[in-house]
Amino acid sequence: MSKFLKTLPYQLLIPVAIFLGLAPFVPQPHLWQKLTMLLAGDLTKPLDIFDLLLHATPVVVLVAKVIVERRGDGPSQNES
Repeated sequence: MSKFLKTLPYQLLIPVAIFLGLAPFVPQPHLWQKLTMLLAGDLTKPLDIFDLLLHATPVVVLVAKVIVERRGDGPSQNES
């Protein structure tokens, strides 16, 4: 898994995480809306749960990539 995360370029991952995390921009970002619903206990509909997973996945992958690269898991960049 760490090898896969290291192959993902930041140039792709950061814009996707920002775009999906904030889309739709009006009236409020979906990710923020779904997290608010989750904390309030109102996240019960399957569509809302899917929405949370869809909008949060790129952010989670980005965070996982940063953690993996900081820990140094997987093959180093010096290996051929």
